Amino acid sequence: MKPIYLDYNATTPIDPRVAEAMRPYIDEHFGNPSSSHAYGATAKKAVEHARRQVAGLLGCEPYEVVFTSGGSESNNHAIRGVARAYRGKGNHIITSAVEHPAVTEVCRFLEANGYSVTYLPVDEFGLVDPQIVESAITPQTILITIMHANNEVGTVEPIAEIAAIARRHGILIHSDCAQSVGKIPVSTDSLDVDLLSIAGHKIYAPKGVGALYIRDGVGPEKLLYGADHEMKRRAGTENVIEIVALGEACEIIGEGLDRHGKHMETMRNRLEEALTSGFADTRVNGHPWKRLPNTASIGFRGLEATTILSELAGVAASAGAACHSDRVDVSSVLEAMKVPLDVAMGTIRFSTGRFTTAEEIDRAVGEVKSVVGRLQPGGAVVAAGGSAEKIRLTQFTHGLGCACKLRPQVLEQVLDKLPRPVDTNVLVGTETADDAAVYRIDERTAIVQTVDFFTPVVDDPFQFGAIAAANSLSDIYAMGARPLFALSVVGFPSNRLPIGVLEEILTGARRKAEEAGIAIIGGHTVDDTEPKFGLVVSGIVDPDKIVTNRGARPGDVLVLTKPLGTGILSTALKQGLLEPEQTDLLMATMAALNRSAAEAMLAVGADACTDVTGFGLLGHLLEMMKGSGTSAVIEAGRVRFLAGAVELAASGIAPGGSANNLDYTRPFVEYAEKISDLKRLLLNDAQTSGGLLIAVPGERVKDLTARLEEKGIEEASIIGGIITEEDYRIAVKE
Repeated sequence: MKPIYLDYNATTPIDPRVAEAMRPYIDEHFGNPSSSHAYGATAKKAVEHARRQVAGLLGCEPYEVVFTSGGSESNNHAIRGVARAYRGKGNHIITSAVEHPAVTEVCRFLEANGYSVTYLPVDEFGLVDPQIVESAITPQTILITIMHANNEVGTVEPIAEIAAIARRHGILIHSDCAQSVGKIPVSTDSLDVDLLSIAGHKIYAPKGVGALYIRDGVGPEKLLYGADHEMKRRAGTENVIEIVALGEACEIIGEGLDRHGKHMETMRNRLEEALTSGFADTRVNGHPWKRLPNTASIGFRGLEATTILSELAGVAASAGAACHSDRVDVSSVLEAMKVPLDVAMGTIRFSTGRFTTAEEIDRAVGEVKSVVGRLQPGGAVVAAGGSAEKIRLTQFTHGLGCACKLRPQVLEQVLDKLPRPVDTNVLVGTETADDAAVYRIDERTAIVQTVDFFTPVVDDPFQFGAIAAANSLSDIYAMGARPLFALSVVGFPSNRLPIGVLEEILTGARRKAEEAGIAIIGGHTVDDTEPKFGLVVSGIVDPDKIVTNRGARPGDVLVLTKPLGTGILSTALKQGLLEPEQTDLLMATMAALNRSAAEAMLAVGADACTDVTGFGLLGHLLEMMKGSGTSAVIEAGRVRFLAGAVELAASGIAPGGSANNLDYTRPFVEYAEKISDLKRLLLNDAQTSGGLLIAVPGERVKDLTARLEEKGIEEASIIGGIITEEDYRIAVKE
């Protein structure tokens, strides 16, 4: 069965009647509305008919409707257009703290370009006080832009009262009505606004079309220049197919708004009453009655929304906060409403639609109750003998692999406060950024020990265990040591997953340990809110042959033994965006031991080495440069990436850890002008079980690459070299 869709505020399906209206303009009527022949005339009539339909719903004149590509463009046109056109009268704009980014980001842009913006507070229900609006007005105020209804909590703002204030002061007013149109009555007369934005995909039309109402006599500067389309207000050949769809969607709303609104409210109330009565410690965010009929923002105190949603495989909804290892990112709306953190972090937005059924609501309630009941303290324990089949392990965690590490800035601050060990037998300790410690036993023997564990990075429990083991072993290999044995470190949510899953994880780890020639001979397990696994690995090395990350010398060449991109592909896997062959490549890359690469490195003699994991390529290279007192030059074009990683990153798929890494390394890295933001992010992508980064004397690099090739490590690449210390630590060239 498909998941129950309760995210109508995010987008709506296309109404079958809308799809039917579009069909002739897909199959037959393809003309350009600006053409003078019959094909153009047919298209022109369709556009103008749709304009009348939109105007009919809004209660305005057709010539006051301008078609756009969606709500964001409409908001940009209204706000930026007024700001530019009326700059001679002032440069002050008033908005609220709970606006959609399609408004707030426009205001931020204007602030950076000489405008002043006031962000008004809201009360505990998300309401803007009209008196506060009036008190914010200055002689320089040219525009007030306040949304009609909030997309997260559904609170409906007193736009008509605010508009009356604007009229008294001779100020233009705009309202983003993307969420209110189609759910409650919206008309330009009742709201008395000068500009009003709507988005097609919120009202059962396609994505990529919207409209902006511009009151006759108001003249915002246009954003797009070109031919005289849309009454000279918006250049670009009209999107006839979707404009027809928007018109039909508005016609349907006009005919059935009351019926649809009551249905959505009935479904919303059914859901809300069942969940709030089923769990005492819940809170409904938003105004009790000045609220959209379809929106329920419910906070489950003490839980994490992302964790709840990860297990709600049968329900599609949205989280109000994202929890990370060192912070909670609460939505700006809940933050402005001063929703307590322990409620905000567990807030989920459910939004119903005209196609939601009572049976779907009841099923959704059952699933939510089951998941929340398990996650609450004292929740039911999953049967010990439960099966691991069909478990998607990444859905039981909000962090992914090494990308869920503490931000490097935070870790550095903590470590700097700790005293350094004074034992002279500690050969490698906290004074370096090496991932393993080394302790001398005698003149020919030293113990190397490391610990590494993380949350699932792939769905299959067996593969997760194998990858976690390979990742832990990598720290031993990077120091030129031989592993001896390992202990397991386990965090397991027994109230969320069957014990069979843990058995598979441990089996995968044992198989990888056997490949490395060691045994896992014990460990420690705790009950946790999400699955975590890794190993404490002990190894042995000659004290005179330790390879650290602080021995790099000018003239050394940098060799990377695995391609980058595991963080990006893992994130895509969690979101269900990877093809099977990409998934196989990802798992094979992360599960591959770095033993052969380490053997090749030891055979030729390296000056420094580190494995590339959570801090990304540039983060780990930065640690090497700081420890060695040198600088590095990287040729970005030589760095290899896993297939699909670049395309996925370009589409916005990347773990939060990669962005943290980019922020951390930025002050120390000098990028060539042509290195794009995308490439910079890729070079900082948080890796799990990445390759070795080896600094080898230039005269030995051919020998190293030949040995790597002999061992089947075909993805190894020379990516740069070490130079004497400069003002920068790393220079990234093309």
